[in-house]
Amino acid sequence: MSDEHFDVVVIGGGINGVAIARECAYSGKRVVILEQNDFCSGVTSRSTRIIHGGLRYLEHGELGLVRESLRERERLRAERPHLVRPLKFLLALGTGGNHSALAVRAGLWVYATLGAGRPSAVDGELDRLERLLDSGQRWSVFHYDDARCEFPERLVAEWLREAIEHGAQARNHTRVLEIETREGRATGVRVRNLLDDSEYRTSADWIINASGPWADRVCAASSIRTGSPLIGGVRGSHLVMRRFAGAPESALYTEAVDGRPIFVIPWNGQVLVGSTEVRDDTDPGATAPGADEVDYLFASLQRLFPGVRLSWSDVQATFAGVRPLPYSPDDKPSAVTRRHFLHDHSDEGARGMISVVGGKLTTAAALARECARKIGLEAPEPALNVAPSALDIESALAGWSRAVAQRAHVAQASARALAEWHGAGAAEIAHAAATDERLREPLCEHSPHLVAEATAAVRRECAVTLGDILLRRVPVALGACWSDRCSRTAARRIGDVMGWSLSRIARERDAFEDERAGFLKRVEAIAR
Repeated sequence: MSDEHFDVVVIGGGINGVAIARECAYSGKRVVILEQNDFCSGVTSRSTRIIHGGLRYLEHGELGLVRESLRERERLRAERPHLVRPLKFLLALGTGGNHSALAVRAGLWVYATLGAGRPSAVDGELDRLERLLDSGQRWSVFHYDDARCEFPERLVAEWLREAIEHGAQARNHTRVLEIETREGRATGVRVRNLLDDSEYRTSADWIINASGPWADRVCAASSIRTGSPLIGGVRGSHLVMRRFAGAPESALYTEAVDGRPIFVIPWNGQVLVGSTEVRDDTDPGATAPGADEVDYLFASLQRLFPGVRLSWSDVQATFAGVRPLPYSPDDKPSAVTRRHFLHDHSDEGARGMISVVGGKLTTAAALARECARKIGLEAPEPALNVAPSALDIESALAGWSRAVAQRAHVAQASARALAEWHGAGAAEIAHAAATDERLREPLCEHSPHLVAEATAAVRRECAVTLGDILLRRVPVALGACWSDRCSRTAARRIGDVMGWSLSRIARERDAFEDERAGFLKRVEAIAR
């Protein structure tokens, strides 16, 4: 890339940055996306992993945001049915809460009207949940429909691959040291390749700062003064719990011990509980749950399900991310808008530079289209196709699974696993697996996912390290059963196919273990 010129340089490889790069590539522009760590290694991978319209946004009168979010939810469901799935939500409110039953019913009616109509049946789940909840108070339980993306890492990987297929260049493990300006205009970037420590410059017509909670740091490093900060970081912490007896099959939206809304969601064979809202303007790369947040979430869960007798040993891990919300020091974190904004730096001596403020999983594609229009590209609204039903999704997955099993000569469980994470793209992985017995081996003894997925991640999705592969492209290491033995097995099998030396296999394994421990923190590692 040294001395190359691009139409657009995108800084930041989360879901917003990748979506913007893809949209620019679709428009035929020469674009490069730069990420200091790995794609989807920051805020995107530390979210609650739901694709929703934002029921709570109705309280703040943000009907436009809810309407946009619901529209984008349905687009994602239609375009990525293997990754974005419908999910039933149960809304449980105890006595003395912040909302009346009448207000909740009115809100749910508006939500359904703006979205896809009446909620589907929950088949006795309401009764089961009411029996499980704290019997010391009366509960009002409602239900509505939304969606989830269990692995936004896979969604980002697919969008990244599509951007590359349309001509984009992508560089992870590449830090932007400075945005260069001349005569009041942003002209390019100076970057460092963190893998070999080399530095180089590249010029561009437009620079998009989509670095999320790092946005102000990118500006400061380039002496671009914005007056007040763009970002007011708000930390969201989560618990990852063992799947306990009686845990609801549907997602639960309820109130924590202080009346704040929290989610309890089935996720990856576990239960995800979150999140908190704590102001955090420290280094986003070093953020971690506070002991008080962990205690708060655990106490809220115990209050909901006192009969389950949860203990700290049921907490598998904790993690936290910093939401890049607009800087609003006088507002409570819960009251800060979740809308996104595009900040033009023309008045700050950097014409041709735009910083993205805010954004969320659900609306990333809409943000990307808005950003493309901002820099003069045509980005028409895509058609809003009807999202498939659960039966349609199951039928498609079954068809892909059969094709994979026949082509790759693998067990049905592995064929199904490939279909669920790669959709129609599983066929190419299956074709590769059919050519080499080593590619048909599982990544570890507990997982149906195959070494062929790891090599495809390197070949097609810019994975470089073992952590890139096992935490994001083929995120088996987020599972409940992952152990040191799994790490050794996966490193050996991937390294064997990739031609890594024994010393590199050891280095990759050690670095991966450190990265995983830094992301999924054990409760005992939280400072108390």
